[in-house]
Amino acid sequence: MTDTPHTPAAPNAGIARRGILFVISSPSGAGKTTLTRRLLKADDEVEVSVSYTTRPPRPGETDGKDYSFVGISTFERMRDEGAFLESAKVFGHYYGTPRAPVIDAIEAGRDVIFDIDWQGAQQLAERARGDLVTVFILPPSRAALEDRLRRRAQDSEEVVRKRMAQADAEMSHYAEYGYVIVNDDLSRAERQLHHILGAERLKRTRQTGLRAFVQKVIGEQDG
Repeated sequence: MTDTPHTPAAPNAGIARRGILFVISSPSGAGKTTLTRRLLKADDEVEVSVSYTTRPPRPGETDGKDYSFVGISTFERMRDEGAFLESAKVFGHYYGTPRAPVIDAIEAGRDVIFDIDWQGAQQLAERARGDLVTVFILPPSRAALEDRLRRRAQDSEEVVRKRMAQADAEMSHYAEYGYVIVNDDLSRAERQLHHILGAERLKRTRQTGLRAFVQKVIGEQDG
């Protein structure tokens, strides 16, 4: 993949690395889902973590692609068996991140994006802090957030009121995140997100093949 100003920097070619658990959180309507989709489209080394949920599908959502939709009893059984890296109850529905496919991905050097809330981010920090990069997306104002929710036209007036009431509590957790982006311009927020991912890929501690590479470079003087 050729890097452009609008895509994240690629990892060092030929050097093995460990993948990143890339968490993007925000109040509903602040832009995390749109930014996640743009990042996935721009970078073929990133994949999305498909969460399990007990909520019903929204129009246009596909089972196994957007979410894995399951019943409450199935979700609770999986949770009790330790099948989730993190799980939470949000607006009356359960959400959970499956453990096995995520661990397989990062061990293979692939980056996994999580569109989860602060509760899920806290649980991931407890279980996989060394692999974790967290970004919180803030709206430019509360009025802008409410306007975005209403323009989505997916939720009832009651749900919009509940989401706005929850937004203040969610935004109060911004300080628990490593990076914070104010989404007052979608293109700028996307570029900032790309810069974060590109820099985190080049951290020395994530480049597991760096020692062998350096030893090879040093040994070339004897070749």
